[in-house]
Amino acid sequence: MKLLKDFDVNGKTVLVRVDYNVPLENGKVVSDLRIRASLPTLDFLKTHGAKQIILISHLGRPKGEAKPEFSLKPVAEKLAEILNSENIHYDVEFVPELFGENVKAKIDSANASNTPKIFLLENLRFDPREEKNDAEFAKQIIESVNPELFVQDGFAVVHRAHASTDAITKLVPSCAGFLLEKEVTNLEKVTENPDHPVLVIIGGAKVEDKQPLIDKFLPVADKIFVGGKIAGDGYNPTSSDSTHKITVADDFQTDDQGVRFDIGPHSVDTLASFVYGAKTIIWNGSLGLVEQPPFDKGSRQIAETIGKEQGITSVICGGDTAGFVENLKEKEPELEFSLISTGGGASLEFLCGNKLPGIEALK
Repeated sequence: MKLLKDFDVNGKTVLVRVDYNVPLENGKVVSDLRIRASLPTLDFLKTHGAKQIILISHLGRPKGEAKPEFSLKPVAEKLAEILNSENIHYDVEFVPELFGENVKAKIDSANASNTPKIFLLENLRFDPREEKNDAEFAKQIIESVNPELFVQDGFAVVHRAHASTDAITKLVPSCAGFLLEKEVTNLEKVTENPDHPVLVIIGGAKVEDKQPLIDKFLPVADKIFVGGKIAGDGYNPTSSDSTHKITVADDFQTDDQGVRFDIGPHSVDTLASFVYGAKTIIWNGSLGLVEQPPFDKGSRQIAETIGKEQGITSVICGGDTAGFVENLKEKEPELEFSLISTGGGASLEFLCGNKLPGIEALK
Protein backbone atom coordinates (compact mmCIF):
# COMPACT_ATOMS: atom_id res chain seq x y z
CA MET A 1 0.00 0.00 0.00
CA LYS A 2 0.96 3.63 -0.42
CA LEU A 3 1.46 5.07 3.08
CA LEU A 4 0.69 8.48 4.55
CA LYS A 5 4.17 8.84 6.05
CA ASP A 6 5.61 8.89 2.51
CA PHE A 7 3.57 11.94 1.46
CA ASP A 8 4.26 15.64 1.95
CA VAL A 9 1.08 17.10 3.46
CA ASN A 10 2.39 20.57 4.30
CA GLY A 11 -0.11 23.23 3.25
CA LYS A 12 -2.47 20.68 1.72
CA THR A 13 -6.15 19.92 2.13
CA VAL A 14 -6.49 16.27 3.12
CA LEU A 15 -9.64 14.12 2.98
CA VAL A 16 -9.62 11.25 5.50
CA ARG A 17 -11.99 8.29 5.59
CA VAL A 18 -12.21 7.38 9.28
CA ASP A 19 -14.33 4.77 11.03
CA TYR A 20 -16.42 6.67 13.56
CA ASN A 21 -19.17 4.05 13.67
CA VAL A 22 -19.36 4.32 17.46
CA PRO A 23 -22.16 3.38 19.87
CA LEU A 24 -24.45 6.21 20.98
CA GLU A 25 -26.87 6.40 23.89
CA ASN A 26 -29.15 9.41 24.34
CA GLY A 27 -27.11 11.32 21.79
CA LYS A 28 -23.79 10.70 23.55
CA VAL A 29 -20.80 8.58 22.53
CA VAL A 30 -20.46 5.67 24.97
CA SER A 31 -17.24 4.17 23.57
CA ASP A 32 -14.58 6.33 21.92
CA LEU A 33 -12.24 3.47 20.90
CA ARG A 34 -12.61 4.12 17.18
CA ILE A 35 -12.25 7.89 17.56
CA ARG A 36 -9.04 7.51 19.54
CA ALA A 37 -7.76 5.01 16.97
CA SER A 38 -7.69 7.85 14.41
CA LEU A 39 -5.53 10.16 16.55
CA PRO A 40 -2.10 9.07 15.22
CA THR A 41 -3.17 10.02 11.69
CA LEU A 42 -4.72 13.33 12.79
CA ASP A 43 -1.65 14.17 14.89
CA PHE A 44 0.66 13.46 11.94
CA LEU A 45 -1.37 15.73 9.68
CA LYS A 46 -1.31 18.46 12.32
CA THR A 47 2.42 18.30 13.04
CA HIS A 48 3.30 18.11 9.34
CA GLY A 49 1.35 21.24 8.45
CA ALA A 50 -1.83 20.03 6.74
CA LYS A 51 -3.94 23.06 5.88
CA GLN A 52 -7.42 21.59 6.26
CA ILE A 53 -8.55 18.09 7.30
CA ILE A 54 -11.94 16.85 6.16
CA LEU A 55 -13.22 13.65 7.75
CA ILE A 56 -15.86 11.35 6.31
CA SER A 57 -17.43 8.35 8.03
CA HIS A 58 -20.60 6.34 8.36
CA LEU A 59 -22.60 5.64 11.51
CA GLY A 60 -25.05 2.81 11.92
CA ARG A 61 -27.40 1.62 9.18
CA PRO A 62 -29.65 4.49 8.10
CA LYS A 63 -30.26 2.67 4.78
CA GLY A 64 -29.73 5.65 2.52
CA GLU A 65 -31.95 8.06 4.46
CA ALA A 66 -31.06 11.10 6.57
CA LYS A 67 -32.13 9.93 10.04
CA PRO A 68 -31.29 12.28 12.95
CA GLU A 69 -30.45 9.42 15.33
CA PHE A 70 -27.56 8.48 13.02
CA SER A 71 -26.10 11.97 12.70
CA LEU A 72 -22.36 12.33 13.30
CA LYS A 73 -22.82 15.61 15.19
CA PRO A 74 -22.34 13.99 18.65
CA VAL A 75 -19.19 12.33 17.30
CA ALA A 76 -17.78 15.71 16.23
CA GLU A 77 -18.38 17.00 19.76
CA LYS A 78 -16.61 13.98 21.26
CA LEU A 79 -13.71 14.33 18.81
CA ALA A 80 -13.23 17.96 19.85
CA GLU A 81 -13.20 16.91 23.50
CA ILE A 82 -10.62 14.17 22.88
CA LEU A 83 -8.33 16.38 20.77
CA ASN A 84 -8.34 19.00 23.50
CA SER A 85 -7.42 16.40 26.14
CA GLU A 86 -4.59 15.11 23.93
CA ASN A 87 -3.25 18.61 23.14
CA ILE A 88 -3.89 18.21 19.41
CA HIS A 89 -4.98 21.78 18.76
CA TYR A 90 -7.46 21.79 15.93
CA ASP A 91 -10.87 23.42 15.82
CA VAL A 92 -13.51 20.82 14.94
CA GLU A 93 -16.54 21.82 12.92
CA PHE A 94 -19.43 19.55 12.04
CA VAL A 95 -20.93 20.05 8.58
CA PRO A 96 -24.46 18.63 8.16
CA GLU A 97 -23.94 17.85 4.47
CA LEU A 98 -21.65 15.61 2.44
CA PHE A 99 -21.17 17.81 -0.60
CA GLY A 100 -22.42 21.04 -2.14
CA GLU A 101 -21.96 24.78 -1.80
CA ASN A 102 -22.21 24.83 1.99
CA VAL A 103 -19.36 22.33 2.35
CA LYS A 104 -17.22 24.21 -0.15
CA ALA A 105 -17.96 27.60 1.46
CA LYS A 106 -16.93 26.46 4.93
CA ILE A 107 -13.60 25.09 3.68
CA ASP A 108 -12.96 28.19 1.55
CA SER A 109 -13.69 30.40 4.56
CA ALA A 110 -11.19 28.54 6.72
CA ASN A 111 -8.59 28.85 3.95
CA ALA A 112 -9.25 32.58 3.54
CA SER A 113 -8.75 33.19 7.27
CA ASN A 114 -5.71 30.89 7.33
CA THR A 115 -7.34 28.83 10.10
CA PRO A 116 -6.51 25.11 9.97
CA LYS A 117 -9.58 23.09 10.94
CA ILE A 118 -10.98 19.61 11.10
CA PHE A 119 -14.33 19.32 9.35
CA LEU A 120 -16.45 16.24 9.98
CA LEU A 121 -19.05 15.81 7.24
CA GLU A 122 -22.41 14.13 7.79
CA ASN A 123 -23.01 10.38 7.70
CA LEU A 124 -21.93 8.88 4.36
CA ARG A 125 -24.76 6.36 4.47
CA PHE A 126 -27.40 9.07 4.47
CA ASP A 127 -26.85 8.81 0.72
CA PRO A 128 -27.69 5.39 -0.82
CA ARG A 129 -24.94 5.85 -3.39
CA GLU A 130 -22.21 5.31 -0.78
CA GLU A 131 -22.86 1.57 -0.49
CA LYS A 132 -23.35 1.30 -4.26
CA ASN A 133 -19.77 2.49 -4.87
CA ASP A 134 -21.20 5.26 -7.04
CA ALA A 135 -18.56 7.23 -8.96
CA GLU A 136 -20.72 10.35 -9.28
CA PHE A 137 -21.26 10.45 -5.51
CA ALA A 138 -17.50 10.23 -4.93
CA LYS A 139 -16.98 12.98 -7.52
CA GLN A 140 -19.45 15.30 -5.77
CA ILE A 141 -17.55 14.93 -2.49
CA ILE A 142 -14.19 15.53 -4.16
CA GLU A 143 -15.43 18.60 -6.05
CA SER A 144 -16.85 20.09 -2.85
CA VAL A 145 -13.76 19.41 -0.72
CA ASN A 146 -11.08 19.78 -3.40
CA PRO A 147 -8.49 17.67 -1.55
CA GLU A 148 -4.93 17.10 -2.69
CA LEU A 149 -4.70 13.77 -0.87
CA PHE A 150 -7.13 11.07 0.27
CA VAL A 151 -6.19 9.00 3.34
CA GLN A 152 -7.96 5.71 4.00
CA ASP A 153 -7.89 5.09 7.75
CA GLY A 154 -11.09 3.11 8.28
CA PHE A 155 -9.88 -0.47 8.51
CA ALA A 156 -13.30 -1.75 9.57
CA VAL A 157 -14.79 -0.79 6.18
CA VAL A 158 -12.08 -1.77 3.68
CA HIS A 159 -13.64 -5.19 3.09
CA ARG A 160 -16.49 -3.39 1.30
CA ALA A 161 -16.28 -1.76 -2.15
CA HIS A 162 -18.07 1.48 -1.29
CA ALA A 163 -17.67 4.97 -2.71
CA SER A 164 -15.49 5.99 0.26
CA THR A 165 -13.26 2.92 0.02
CA ASP A 166 -12.97 2.39 -3.73
CA ALA A 167 -14.49 4.94 -6.14
CA ILE A 168 -12.95 7.93 -4.37
CA THR A 169 -9.41 6.55 -4.74
CA LYS A 170 -9.70 6.84 -8.52
CA LEU A 171 -10.15 10.62 -8.32
CA VAL A 172 -7.31 11.80 -6.07
CA PRO A 173 -3.88 10.51 -4.88
CA SER A 174 -4.63 8.03 -2.09
CA CYS A 175 -2.79 6.28 0.72
CA ALA A 176 -3.22 4.38 3.99
CA GLY A 177 -3.32 6.18 7.31
CA PHE A 178 -1.55 4.99 10.43
CA LEU A 179 -4.43 2.91 11.79
CA LEU A 180 -4.87 1.02 8.54
CA GLU A 181 -1.11 0.53 8.28
CA LYS A 182 -0.93 -0.80 11.86
CA GLU A 183 -3.81 -3.21 11.32
CA VAL A 184 -2.42 -4.60 8.08
CA THR A 185 1.16 -4.86 9.39
CA ASN A 186 0.12 -6.84 12.46
CA LEU A 187 -2.33 -9.06 10.61
CA GLU A 188 0.24 -9.78 7.90
CA LYS A 189 2.78 -10.72 10.55
CA VAL A 190 0.56 -13.31 12.20
CA THR A 191 -0.63 -14.78 8.90
CA GLU A 192 2.58 -14.77 6.85
CA ASN A 193 5.52 -15.06 9.23
CA PRO A 194 4.38 -15.72 12.81
CA ASP A 195 6.71 -16.65 15.64
CA HIS A 196 6.01 -20.18 16.83
CA PRO A 197 4.35 -21.65 18.79
CA VAL A 198 1.17 -20.15 17.30
CA LEU A 199 -2.09 -20.32 19.26
CA VAL A 200 -5.40 -19.51 17.58
CA ILE A 201 -8.41 -18.97 19.84
CA ILE A 202 -11.80 -19.24 18.18
CA GLY A 203 -15.09 -18.31 19.83
CA GLY A 204 -18.37 -16.78 18.79
CA ALA A 205 -21.65 -18.26 17.70
CA LYS A 206 -21.61 -19.20 14.01
CA VAL A 207 -19.62 -22.19 12.79
CA GLU A 208 -20.01 -21.07 9.17
CA ASP A 209 -18.16 -17.82 10.00
CA LYS A 210 -15.36 -19.49 11.95
CA GLN A 211 -14.68 -22.66 9.98
CA PRO A 212 -12.83 -20.81 7.16
CA LEU A 213 -10.55 -19.24 9.78
CA ILE A 214 -9.89 -22.62 11.39
CA ASP A 215 -9.13 -24.12 7.98
CA LYS A 216 -6.83 -21.22 7.10
CA PHE A 217 -4.75 -21.55 10.25
CA LEU A 218 -4.71 -25.33 10.51
CA PRO A 219 -1.42 -25.63 8.57
CA VAL A 220 0.13 -22.70 10.48
CA ALA A 221 -1.06 -22.99 14.07
CA ASP A 222 0.52 -25.20 16.69
CA LYS A 223 -2.69 -25.21 18.70
CA ILE A 224 -6.28 -24.12 18.01
CA PHE A 225 -8.70 -23.72 20.90
CA VAL A 226 -12.44 -23.56 20.19
CA GLY A 227 -14.79 -22.03 22.76
CA GLY A 228 -17.88 -19.84 22.70
CA LYS A 229 -21.31 -20.93 21.56
CA ILE A 230 -19.90 -23.09 18.76
CA ALA A 231 -18.14 -25.23 21.38
CA GLY A 232 -21.24 -25.25 23.57
CA ASP A 233 -23.26 -26.48 20.60
CA GLY A 234 -20.88 -29.44 20.20
CA TYR A 235 -18.29 -28.39 17.61
CA ASN A 236 -16.32 -31.29 16.09
CA PRO A 237 -13.15 -30.89 13.99
CA THR A 238 -13.93 -31.48 10.33
CA SER A 239 -11.05 -33.85 9.61
CA SER A 240 -9.33 -36.57 11.61
CA ASP A 241 -5.84 -35.18 10.97
CA SER A 242 -6.77 -31.90 12.69
CA THR A 243 -7.81 -33.37 16.02
CA HIS A 244 -4.28 -33.30 17.47
CA LYS A 245 -4.12 -29.52 16.90
CA ILE A 246 -7.68 -28.58 17.85
CA THR A 247 -8.88 -28.53 21.44
CA VAL A 248 -12.58 -27.90 22.04
CA ALA A 249 -13.84 -26.59 25.39
CA ASP A 250 -15.20 -29.54 27.36
CA ASP A 251 -16.82 -27.94 30.39
CA PHE A 252 -19.17 -24.98 30.62
CA GLN A 253 -20.87 -22.46 32.89
CA THR A 254 -24.63 -22.74 32.44
CA ASP A 255 -27.76 -20.84 33.41
CA ASP A 256 -30.60 -22.30 35.49
CA GLN A 257 -31.96 -24.11 32.44
CA GLY A 258 -28.61 -25.71 31.67
CA VAL A 259 -27.85 -23.53 28.63
CA ARG A 260 -24.10 -23.29 28.05
CA PHE A 261 -23.18 -19.60 28.20
CA ASP A 262 -19.45 -19.69 29.00
CA ILE A 263 -16.50 -22.05 29.08
CA GLY A 264 -15.85 -23.70 32.45
CA PRO A 265 -12.82 -23.63 34.80
CA HIS A 266 -11.15 -26.72 33.35
CA SER A 267 -11.30 -25.28 29.84
CA VAL A 268 -9.99 -21.92 31.12
CA ASP A 269 -7.03 -23.68 32.76
CA THR A 270 -6.33 -25.66 29.58
CA LEU A 271 -6.40 -22.55 27.41
CA ALA A 272 -4.27 -20.59 29.89
CA SER A 273 -1.60 -23.30 29.67
CA PHE A 274 -1.62 -22.86 25.87
CA VAL A 275 -1.20 -19.10 26.29
CA TYR A 276 1.84 -19.56 28.52
CA GLY A 277 3.50 -21.66 25.84
CA ALA A 278 2.73 -19.41 22.85
CA LYS A 279 4.73 -16.76 21.01
CA THR A 280 1.90 -15.67 18.70
CA ILE A 281 -1.78 -15.53 19.68
CA ILE A 282 -4.72 -14.75 17.39
CA TRP A 283 -8.08 -14.49 19.13
CA ASN A 284 -11.35 -14.14 17.22
CA GLY A 285 -14.71 -14.55 18.93
CA SER A 286 -15.63 -14.28 22.61
CA LEU A 287 -15.59 -17.43 24.74
CA GLY A 288 -18.91 -16.73 26.41
CA LEU A 289 -21.87 -14.39 26.58
CA VAL A 290 -19.64 -11.47 27.59
CA GLU A 291 -22.42 -8.89 27.65
CA GLN A 292 -24.15 -10.81 30.45
CA PRO A 293 -22.03 -11.35 33.60
CA PRO A 294 -21.06 -13.75 35.07
CA PHE A 295 -20.74 -15.37 31.63
CA ASP A 296 -17.87 -13.00 30.77
CA LYS A 297 -15.59 -14.73 33.27
CA GLY A 298 -13.83 -17.10 30.89
CA SER A 299 -13.09 -14.38 28.32
CA ARG A 300 -11.91 -12.00 31.05
CA GLN A 301 -9.55 -14.54 32.60
CA ILE A 302 -8.01 -15.41 29.23
CA ALA A 303 -7.71 -11.74 28.21
CA GLU A 304 -5.93 -11.00 31.49
CA THR A 305 -3.60 -13.97 30.97
CA ILE A 306 -2.70 -12.85 27.45
CA GLY A 307 -2.34 -9.19 28.44
CA LYS A 308 0.15 -9.99 31.19
CA GLU A 309 2.39 -12.19 29.04
CA GLN A 310 5.66 -10.59 27.93
CA GLY A 311 7.43 -11.04 24.61
CA ILE A 312 4.48 -12.33 22.59
CA THR A 313 2.55 -11.06 19.58
CA SER A 314 -1.14 -10.90 20.44
CA VAL A 315 -3.85 -9.92 17.98
CA ILE A 316 -7.41 -9.53 19.21
CA CYS A 317 -9.99 -9.30 16.43
CA GLY A 318 -13.70 -9.55 15.86
CA GLY A 319 -16.12 -6.84 16.92
CA ASP A 320 -17.39 -8.39 20.17
CA THR A 321 -13.98 -9.68 21.23
CA ALA A 322 -12.11 -6.45 20.50
CA GLY A 323 -14.76 -4.35 22.22
CA PHE A 324 -14.72 -6.58 25.28
CA VAL A 325 -10.92 -6.53 25.56
CA GLU A 326 -10.76 -2.77 24.99
CA ASN A 327 -13.28 -2.18 27.78
CA LEU A 328 -11.30 -4.49 30.04
CA LYS A 329 -8.11 -2.61 29.21
CA GLU A 330 -9.72 0.65 30.33
CA LYS A 331 -10.23 -0.93 33.77
CA GLU A 332 -6.85 -2.69 33.76
CA PRO A 333 -4.49 -0.41 31.75
CA GLU A 334 -1.48 -2.56 32.58
CA LEU A 335 -2.70 -5.20 30.13
CA GLU A 336 -0.79 -5.10 26.83
CA PHE A 337 -1.77 -6.41 23.40
CA SER A 338 -0.01 -6.01 20.05
CA LEU A 339 -3.25 -5.16 18.27
CA ILE A 340 -6.87 -4.80 19.32
CA SER A 341 -8.35 -4.65 15.85
CA THR A 342 -11.02 -2.07 15.05
CA GLY A 343 -12.30 -4.21 12.19
CA GLY A 344 -14.70 -7.07 12.85
CA GLY A 345 -15.59 -8.42 9.42
CA ALA A 346 -12.51 -6.85 7.82
CA SER A 347 -10.06 -8.63 10.12
CA LEU A 348 -11.83 -11.95 9.61
CA GLU A 349 -11.73 -11.51 5.82
CA PHE A 350 -8.05 -10.55 5.97
CA LEU A 351 -7.08 -13.49 8.18
CA CYS A 352 -8.92 -15.85 5.84
CA GLY A 353 -6.74 -14.62 2.99
CA ASN A 354 -9.41 -12.73 1.04
CA LYS A 355 -8.64 -9.57 -0.89
CA LEU A 356 -10.10 -6.39 0.63
CA PRO A 357 -11.28 -3.85 -1.97
CA GLY A 358 -10.33 -0.81 0.10
CA ILE A 359 -6.76 -2.10 0.46
CA GLU A 360 -6.44 -3.19 -3.16
CA ALA A 361 -7.44 0.35 -4.18
CA LEU A 362 -4.38 1.77 -2.42
CA LYS A 363 -1.83 -0.45 -4.15
